[in-house]
Amino acid sequence: MATQNVKLPDIGEGVTEGELIKWLVKIGDKVSADQPVAEVMTDKASVEVPSPYPGVIKEFKFKEGDVIPIETVIAVLDGAGGEAPAPEKKVAPETSKPAPATVQTQRAPDSEPGTFLPAAKSNVLATPATRRLARETGVDINQLSGSGLAGRVTREDVLSAQGGAGEKAQGSVQGTSSSKGSTTSTGMMTLQVPKPSVISPPGAMDERVPLRGIRKKIAENMQMAKHIIPHFTIVEEACVDQLVETRGQAKVAAEKFGVKVTYLPYVMKALIATCREFPSFNASIDDQAAEIVYKKYFNIGFAADTPNGLMVPVIKNADFKTVLQISQEIGGLAVKAREGKLALDDMKGATITVTNIGSVGGLYATPIINHPEVAILGMYKIQDKPKWNGSEFVRASYMNFSMTCDHRLIDGAVAANFMKAFISRIENPSQLMLDMI
Repeated sequence: MATQNVKLPDIGEGVTEGELIKWLVKIGDKVSADQPVAEVMTDKASVEVPSPYPGVIKEFKFKEGDVIPIETVIAVLDGAGGEAPAPEKKVAPETSKPAPATVQTQRAPDSEPGTFLPAAKSNVLATPATRRLARETGVDINQLSGSGLAGRVTREDVLSAQGGAGEKAQGSVQGTSSSKGSTTSTGMMTLQVPKPSVISPPGAMDERVPLRGIRKKIAENMQMAKHIIPHFTIVEEACVDQLVETRGQAKVAAEKFGVKVTYLPYVMKALIATCREFPSFNASIDDQAAEIVYKKYFNIGFAADTPNGLMVPVIKNADFKTVLQISQEIGGLAVKAREGKLALDDMKGATITVTNIGSVGGLYATPIINHPEVAILGMYKIQDKPKWNGSEFVRASYMNFSMTCDHRLIDGAVAANFMKAFISRIENPSQLMLDMI
């Protein structure tokens, strides 16, 4: 029977290799032409590799976690027309969220014989370490409401539920003594006192998982940026009373079109106008040519936190778009980021980046520049503070902004003047209409 090779195709955009995240099929599976057989991470985008031919999966050339050059054979197919082994019925892995760790049914620690924890459902979001902690502490992870991003169950969720789960595993309040621990009488009821925990040797509770996929790319990019770029950060405070009012009015109007308007599009508009005034912020350094590259276009990246890690989608030609249009794009790209469906083109070409840490919390931070850019703007949570209006203190809304700069190109005084001009635009949103952007 003839065989056919499945190669990692040339994806373009200068990509020379990809990391194999997971196989979407297994040995013996019958596949059709154009059916995805593997998920591969290139740069920061996750792509599916289709089989160019129909056939039966005969051999995998790489294992998950391997880095593969483009045009390399990754799998071998037995050609179409042969008898294929009947594949097991299975559900194709979802690429929109991380595959849940395989969880075997476990007996709860210190529970009576025959008491078992149910296996975690496939729709429960949790890391392998969190699932293991739940099993070891006798907590039914299926019953927890996750407090993490996208409803992910966190370690803290498990620890918070541990006391209640322990009582369920051993039965409620016990009235008789047990080999599991001694009992203590307290008036009308007898409470069970659990045995002291056994101290595990160092490392016994460690769990090692491969650093791969998006997390690996983030680690590489951050390390490279910090190694190359001498960072410094300047922080300023803005009174955003007018911005709050302007955004509130736009929010009501935009809801008629099904669009959610946040503060981010206004920040982008103020950033673009200020970058026109200070071109060195919308630039990059070509280290090989020893040249400064001033960008005459404005592609604004925005940091998006997802269950798979940090993504930076890009609003292309943001200077030609309205607040409503930018809001629509932000919403669409954010959904694609959370579902793991961003394409390479969605994340390329940024000239400067905004990170909205305020949507989560925090007064200020020192973000890392997205190389080869030379600056990143941070925006933080809005808080009410007293403001002196000349005769009395009144309540006012304030927001902190930070600008982290590449000191090879941007000096401290230039950064301070940039922030002064930027804050002026944020505090007076109507000024943006005069900037003709």
